[in-house]
This record gives sequence, structure tokens and C-alpha cells, in this order.
Amino acid sequence: MGWGCSFLSPYQDPSRITMPGLHRFYPNPGSTHNWAPGHQQPGAWAFLQKTTVILWLLLSSTSLAPTWGQTKIPLETVKLWAETFGRGLYDTVTRYSGSLLLQKKYKDVESSLQIEEVDGLELVRKFSEDMKNMLRRKVEAVKVGQPTSLPHFFSLCSQGFPEDVFDYYNSVLINEKDENGNYVELGAEFVLESNAHFSNLRVNTSISNVQLPTNVYNKDPDILNGVYMSEALNPVFVENFQRDPTLTWQYFGSATGFFRIYPGIKWTPDENGVITFDCRNRGWYIQAATSPKDIMILVDISGSMKGLRMAIAKHTIITILDTLGENDFVNIIAYNDYVHYIEPCFKGILVQADRDNREHFKQLVEELVVKGVGVVDQALNEAFQILKKFQEARQGSVCNQAIMLITDGAVEGYEPIFKKYNWPDRKVRVFTYLIGREVSFADRLKWIACNNKGYYTQISTLADAQENVMEYLHVLSRPMVINHDHDIIWTEAYMDSKLFTSKSQSLMLLTTVAMPVFSKKNETRSHGILLGVVGSDVTLRELMKLAPRYKLGVHGYAFMNTNNGYILSHPDLRPLYREGKKLKPKPNYNSVDLSEVEWEDKAEILRTAMINRETGSFTMDVKAPLDKGKRVLFLTNDYFFTDISDTPFSLGVVLSQGHGEYVLLGNTSVEEGLHDLLHPDLTVANDWIYCVTDIDPDHRKLSQLEAMIRFLTGEDPDLECDEELVREVLFDAVVTAPMEAYWTALALNISDESEQGVDVAFLGTRAGLLRSSLFVGSEKVSDRMFLMPDDETSVFTMNNFPLWYRQASEQPAGSFVFNLRWAEGPEGSGEPVAITASTAVTVTVDKKTAIAAAVGIQMKVEFLQRQFWAATEQTTQQDLDCFVVDNNGFILISERSQETGRFLGEVDGAVMTQLLNMGAFNQVTMYDYQAMCKLPDHHHSAAQPLASVSDLLSPTCTSSALLLLEWSAWGSWYDRVAEAHKHKKQELLHPCDTEYPVFVHQTAIQETNGIIECGACQKIFVMQQIPKTNLLLLVTDPTCDCSVFPPVLQKATEVKYILPILQDMMRSQKPRRRPDSCHAFHPEENAQDCGGASDTSAWLPLLLLPLGAWVLPPQLLR
Repeated sequence: MGWGCSFLSPYQDPSRITMPGLHRFYPNPGSTHNWAPGHQQPGAWAFLQKTTVILWLLLSSTSLAPTWGQTKIPLETVKLWAETFGRGLYDTVTRYSGSLLLQKKYKDVESSLQIEEVDGLELVRKFSEDMKNMLRRKVEAVKVGQPTSLPHFFSLCSQGFPEDVFDYYNSVLINEKDENGNYVELGAEFVLESNAHFSNLRVNTSISNVQLPTNVYNKDPDILNGVYMSEALNPVFVENFQRDPTLTWQYFGSATGFFRIYPGIKWTPDENGVITFDCRNRGWYIQAATSPKDIMILVDISGSMKGLRMAIAKHTIITILDTLGENDFVNIIAYNDYVHYIEPCFKGILVQADRDNREHFKQLVEELVVKGVGVVDQALNEAFQILKKFQEARQGSVCNQAIMLITDGAVEGYEPIFKKYNWPDRKVRVFTYLIGREVSFADRLKWIACNNKGYYTQISTLADAQENVMEYLHVLSRPMVINHDHDIIWTEAYMDSKLFTSKSQSLMLLTTVAMPVFSKKNETRSHGILLGVVGSDVTLRELMKLAPRYKLGVHGYAFMNTNNGYILSHPDLRPLYREGKKLKPKPNYNSVDLSEVEWEDKAEILRTAMINRETGSFTMDVKAPLDKGKRVLFLTNDYFFTDISDTPFSLGVVLSQGHGEYVLLGNTSVEEGLHDLLHPDLTVANDWIYCVTDIDPDHRKLSQLEAMIRFLTGEDPDLECDEELVREVLFDAVVTAPMEAYWTALALNISDESEQGVDVAFLGTRAGLLRSSLFVGSEKVSDRMFLMPDDETSVFTMNNFPLWYRQASEQPAGSFVFNLRWAEGPEGSGEPVAITASTAVTVTVDKKTAIAAAVGIQMKVEFLQRQFWAATEQTTQQDLDCFVVDNNGFILISERSQETGRFLGEVDGAVMTQLLNMGAFNQVTMYDYQAMCKLPDHHHSAAQPLASVSDLLSPTCTSSALLLLEWSAWGSWYDRVAEAHKHKKQELLHPCDTEYPVFVHQTAIQETNGIIECGACQKIFVMQQIPKTNLLLLVTDPTCDCSVFPPVLQKATEVKYILPILQDMMRSQKPRRRPDSCHAFHPEENAQDCGGASDTSAWLPLLLLPLGAWVLPPQLLR
């Protein structure tokens, strides 16, 4: 009788099958849930599972004996199919890839090679030093100016001047003309040219221009004075950029609201014609203007606050929250007859004012309702107690402390509270905000502010809130200004998407270095008047280029975090998500904690050491996700870390043990290497820095390969290149050069149409060199995105080696790893388009083995299928189902094309369940703390708080546990396959934590078989490893319907937190390192400058000279 894989219907009349001596598996008909591997089992069942695995291994070499009337699956035949297919497959991939030739070429030069062990601590120190030097140059750009002259406007500024004396370039109005063709006021001609250094935006690098928010009058005398004074910054900005061409945006944000930016750029209003960007609300401005602070916000919710007053009060609170950052702490109390914490979870504490908590508070503020009578003394008493407790325990900011009192004025019984807690030292400032137009209680509220070193303002309309709230920042900045302390601050990572319109915004991560600018005039000293903040952006991508990828090995990487433990840069940081066809920043992208990325460090040893600025090392076993979470690598990583001096940042370097500990060093002559470098099939990683091309404008248009060639030929002696990396590229170019001739000859000899199933051969080396050769016309390539720069998974990037390289490096020597590739696109078509096969090329010197390269091919899916059906060809009745699956359970070959690419457990839950039970596959639970989940259709409350520890949306802490939501961590590949034909409505997503399973074949079990009891019938299956691949042949009996077994899905679910854990998470305070400086008080401070009749703006005309003094060189200040 002949045997083969069925091309017929999978369901025929079932036969009873009994196999003597074999374990049988039964479904659990009483269960209504999917079977979930990995859940805890009773002890007896766990013992039985282990026994089953042992018995199965013993029985796996025996054939399944048939009983009367039944079909058997002969093990020897299945093994023969696997060996025949594997042998043919190995011949094909080695032939087309040339892997044996490449291995021989590296073997031939082994005697000239060196393999050195990488010193991780030395490496991280070197990277840290380079980063410190680069960041120091950015600091110098905001600290030092060397202009040769300044406009002689000092007397004019001090006296004020008519509006028509001075015009300036308004970034919104430049190049705008009226109906007569004349330039509008403040809108003269302003030359703009596209500049690659500024993300190809149209800019003017010879001059800055000025932006103002819509609510600031652009001809206000204070604005004109400030803008005119800040013209002195133009030559400073230009000279800074000439001295350090790696600088990006430089700017000055004024306390009056204007924003001078260099290079000059055209600013476009939003769709409503409004400019909402206000520099004073940006994190860099707020952090530079004030020291860290603890803020207690007290809001009156008595009956008198109803209507517009409550709306203004809510807007005022939200405006205050917008002025807080990661180094600040906050809580909000609403009071009437009683004291109400608007978040009960936060009763009696201060919480870090990170983005999650701020947004949570904003949502709760919107739910406030008015009722009862306002009794302020209880609220003040509660606020002072919390601030005192945190100050004594050295918790919170351990710097400024303040109470914000928001009321319509009906206050009494407050003086005894101040006597008890705050007088005579007045360590806690009290800021009072009188809501509404009523002035009856103005004197009381001003008295409270003036006697507690605060500031009083009245907010009559919603539009008043912004300017009035900003006054408290100026008060808190006084001690620093009086001391003349130019503290340098660095921000967390951010994408300033509000800086420009959507057409020109950059989605690159930035950090900003900034410092305050203030008056130095003696007559204003006690007032401590802040003029503004000057700053400059640093792209983290440029910073991380100082940790060259080639020094870190296949799986290694570098990362940075802040003093608060938040990720600044990490290859696993995913700050964007897709909303429809548009990429958008996640709401919590810049507050992802190190413990949420390196989540296997449960004790947070690494995080604690890094925020404490320690230098050292740490070893940890990790599960590294690959291929959008579908696969996982098991690695042992060595972490090396140190701080970056004069910044709040720490740097970490990761090297994987094994081949990741070694670096391969070769050598060749420039002449020989240059010849082979010029081959048309060769490219290099354009994200890597072989040569510095971003300093000289003439170099910016050069690719890295072009720059390297000009450097090697001596055509451009000014080019600065990484000689070690260039030397390795030259060596790899020489060793891999014969591959071009080999592939070309092979392509010429392919004549048979049936052979034209391999599209591309390719190789990559650890120096970022990439060669490829087509075996078909470019129009016939199955996956045209493969090896293209936009397909980051298939090329060398700054963060990662290609996927095919990383997978091959963990395969046994001489073995190929096969992977399915999908049609590209924002949503993905759900169609598998090609299959890649790759293997690693290793070199061994003095018993040390390093990976030199990886080589492989891309083939059509149909080509692999043809090879398989040929290997299992038969002439008799075909009544078996055959699958070829990879080591993660994904189907590469099935007789039903719609199953290709799907997870086996989804197609046949019965077989996958038994393979898991037997230990042939293991389930690995992975976690994603950067996921985005769908909001539930129903809402218990409009308030959806965010837990500060884990980006977690939930009802308030007194509500039930979280709902189970669908995974969208990387964009669910499962949905893409199973529901590609459906057009879903755009759904609202929110940050969440998810867990998801990954299934991994256990290589120790190369063959196994079994019988599944499926109620009315029994199902036989046989699994066999396909030699020298990561593939498995699975043969099953299609005549038995086992649908009583639920599918096993690789689907993520939102983590459920029980109420006590959720409450602990919301209240918990992770260890953090406070900023080095604190300016809370100064004895010379004029505390009577506290609002009301006192108007700080009256001083501004007298303060315009000091900024000019700040930018003048010392010799001009005498």
C-alpha cells in the first residue's frame, strides 16, 4: 500500500482507531474555556505529565500498529519523507546561497584572523565618555555666546518705543501677502530652503524668527521690547551651528510668551487657524525655570462655585497640572463641608507628577460637582500634614513645597493653620486663585499669599488661566535667579509633535538641554525676575550612534535611562502606534520605565544600580521577542552600566554570552579591499557611522559607502571615519567577493522554468556589509521590500541586526532557519509572499568561536511547496494531512493554501494541545508593558485612571478589576491573518499591559506520535524533525473530527490586576534619583511682590539689558 499526503477533503467517514500500548488523550467536555498551557495543575497531574513525556520518548521510535479496518501512519515512512525533503531542501539552499563556499572562504583566512574577547566595562566607559563630550558641546551652545557686536538699543528698550519703530519676522506671517500682493505686517520675504539636517524641512539657517501663541498680541510693547532685545541671539545661534554642525534646533522661550527659534521656519496654524503652542508650557521651559516641587492643589467645590466658576476652576487645575513634570509630586483635594481626595487611592500621599498621573487627575477633575459649604481649614490642615510628612521622611521632591488654593473667596479660619504649620519659616508657599469677577474676598486671598511667600491672582475667564497660573513659576524661580544660578537641565525623551504642523513634524525622539535667563540688575535683584529659558534639542538617534552597533554583536545593544528610571533610548522602546494609516506617539511613550522593558529583572537590580549612578555589571537570562512577538530567543545577557557625567542619564551596554562576547578582527590591503568594495551588488548599513557625514554640508548628501570610498581613495582627506570598522568592511568585502561570481554563474545556468523558484541570494557580515544577487527579473521577485531600507527587519539598522541574521546565529552550525514573510502595508494583506532561509557562518580561532556572517536565500512559497509534494509523492489513495511547521508552530506548507502562515494551534487545537502536553512544544509567557488595547464598549465612569507603574487604564481604585481586552501590542499579526478580509472600524486604543504566549519546539524531541480521543473517533498524528532546518513534518489523520478541542491561540490579553495589587501599584513610588540642585528659598527675596497691585511686568522694560549682557563676551561687560 502506498502512502502520501492527502489533497482531498480533510473530513471523511471516521474510523475507530486503537493503537495498543499508546497513551490516549481526551478532551475536557465540561470546560467552556480554551485550554491554556502553563496554568497551574494539581500535583498528581503534573507528575502524570512528566511520566507521559518519558513514555512518549521511549515509544516514539515504534510504528503505530493498525487494528481492523483502520489506516495507520507508518513512522518509518514519515521519517523517510522528512529525510528526503530535508536532503533536497538542504541541497537547494546550499546551492543557491553558496553557504558552503562562503564558509570555506572564511576558513581559508582563519590563520590571519584574531578573535578578541570584548571588555564590556571598558566599552561602556568609552561610550559614556564620548557621549559626555558630545553633550558638553550642546551645553556650551546654550551657555556661551561670542558675538562681536550688538545693536545699540539699550536706552530704547529701557524707555519703551512706539509699535511702528520695530518689525520682526513673525514665523506665522512670513511670506504672506495681502490681496494687493504686498507683504502683510510682520510678514516680509523670508528665504526658506530644504535642509537635510533638519529633516528636509524648509528653513533659513542665517537667521531665526519668532512665534507667538494666538492668545498673545504680537505688537504688545512687552513683546516688542523682548523680541528686539533677543535679536542679539541671532549671531549666537548662527555661530553655534557653524562651530558644531550636529546641533539641531536652538531657541529662546520668553517669560512673556514669544518663542525665538533657529533656524527660522514657517509656522502653520492648525485647522482652526489657531497657534496653540506656548513655549512656557513645554517641559524644558518649566524644568529650567524652577526646581522640583511638591504641590497640593485645594479646590473649593461648595455650592457657590457652580456654573462658569467651576468650569474656570477646573481649567485652572488642568493648567497647573500641565506645568508639572517627572521631578515633581502632586495631589488634589476637593473640599466643601468635608475633605475629598479626588483619587481615593492617593489619600494622605503625594504621587509623582508623571504623565499617567497627570492625565488621571485631569479626568477626575472633569467629574467634580459642586455641593455644600466651603470650609477651607480642614483642607489646609490636611495639605500641610501631607507636605510635612513627606518633607520629614525625605520623600517627594525634597525641595519646593506649595499649596494652590482655588476658590471663589468665601474663606475663613485659616490663620491658626498657618501659625501651626508654616510660620515663621514659611517653608510652604501658598498661591491663591480667586475665581470669578467678585472682588469682595480679594484682600483675604492676597493676605494669604503675601504672608506665605506666594502669589495672588484673579481668574475671571477661561482665557485668563494660562497667564495667571504661569506667575507661580516666576515666584518659584526667584531664589535661583537671586543666586544667579544657571542650572543646566536635561529633559526626558520626547517627540515635540506640537512644535510644527503634521506636515513637518519629526517623529524622532529628542532630549533638550536648557538653562534659565534672568535679570542681573541690582535694582531688580530681590524680585528675582526670570526673562526666559534658552535651549537646544539633541536627537537621541545621533547620541546613540556613539555606541557603534558593530561593537555589540548580533544580539547586543546599548540603552539609556533617566534619573527617574525612564527609558531615554532602548531598541525595545516602541513610542509609536498605528491609528488607521497614521503613526502616532503613544500617550505614555516617554514614561516607559526600565523595569517595563527589562522586565525579567524582577528585583530591579539593574534599574536601582543605574539610577544610583553606579558602574558595574549584571547577568540575566532573558527571553528576547522577535518578529513582532511571534518568536523568542533564549539568551544569557551580560549588562554593563555607568553614568554619563554632568547629566541625569545612565548608559547601559548589553552583550549576549557565547558568540556575543567576541569580536572578529581581520585585515587586508586598502587596494584589494577597495576593488571589491566597488562591486555593484554590495551595500553597507547606512544607519551605521563608517564616516562622519553630518558636519560638513558637502558630506551630508553622501551615502556611507560613498563617503568610505572617498576616504579610502584620499579624494576627501577631511572626512573622519571609524578606521576599525572601515578595516573590517574591507576585509569582509575581500572574503565575500567570490560570492558575486558564484551567484552570477548560477543565475546564468538556470534554464528550467521549474527551477525559477529562488528569487534572491544574500549575505550580511558583522561589519554591516550586505551583498545580494537576483536569480529572476526584478519584476518577478516575490517580496520586493526585502533588503530595502524601509524594511527594517531585513537590513542592518542602528538598533538591530536583520531578523534572518539573528535567527541564524542561534541555529546549530550548518543548519538553516526558515521564516515566512508577509505582504507589507499599513494593515498588511494577510498574504504570505515569500520564505527566507539563512544560516550563520562561524570562525574559530584558539577555541573561541565568533559569527562572521550569515547567508541565505529568498524563495517563493510555491517553490518550497513543490519540493515538499515531490518528496512525498504517491500513486495510491491519499488520505493523510501533512503540514510543515516551523519551530514556533507556524505553518509553511499545507494542502489548504489559506492555512499557510497561520499558527498550528489555531488550525488544529487538538494536535497542538497534545504536542504541548507531551513536551514537544513549550509555552513561554511573554509580557508587553507598552501595549495599546481597545477600550471596552461600556464605561463605568468617564474617569479612566492610569496606574503610574504600568501604563494601566482602569476604573477608579474602588472599582472592579480590569476587563479582558485584545492585544494590539505590535499590531496583532493574528488578526491580520485571520481577519484580513474584514474592514474594521477605527477603534479607540489606550495604554495597557498584556501577556501573550509564544510556543517553542523542544529540539530534544525530534520525533513523536500519539492518539487523540475525540469522542466518536480517534485521531493519529506523527511529528518528525526535518534535518538541518528549524522545520517539522506533521502528519495527521483527517478522517476524525476533533473540533471538541478548542483552538490554542497565540493571542495577547490585557493583564488582570486584582484590586489590592492595583491599589498598591497606583500608590507605589519606585526608587528614583533626585536632581542635584534645589533652590527653594533666598533671604533677599521680596515676598511682598505677591500679586494684586504689584505688577511684575512693570519691571520688564528695565530687564531687557541683562539678556544682552548674558550673550555678551566678558570683555564687553566691563
